[in-house]
Amino acid sequence: MIEVVIDDRCGGCGSCVDVCPSDVLERAASGKAVIARQADCQTCYLCELYCPEDALFVWPQTDRIAGITADQALATGDVGGFRRDSGWDEHAATHTNQHWRMGAIFERARLMAIDDAAAKAARDENGRTS
Repeated sequence: MIEVVIDDRCGGCGSCVDVCPSDVLERAASGKAVIARQADCQTCYLCELYCPEDALFVWPQTDRIAGITADQALATGDVGGFRRDSGWDEHAATHTNQHWRMGAIFERARLMAIDDAAAKAARDENGRTS
């Protein structure tokens, strides 16, 4: 789930806002990205992938907000790691693009979403968890 936009790194290009399939991000009056609907994040990492400034941090946890701060994100050493490991932009000469491997992760997420929807439908139908 998207956890933080590192404000002093964000150049305001809007790429992350444009690429997000769930409209999680918006542009603030300053032009910089802000998290508007965090709970809607699909953890697809596209915002991180398209951010040329490495200003975004997506935590792999998909079902809850971790509450990570910008300092904590930077301390992980993972900020910008997804772009680097995917061989995008300036990393193309040193890292092979392995983005095709995400197919298995997206399939797992799809199956989890189907299971979650079925469980919600069962709760709605029965008024309780089945």
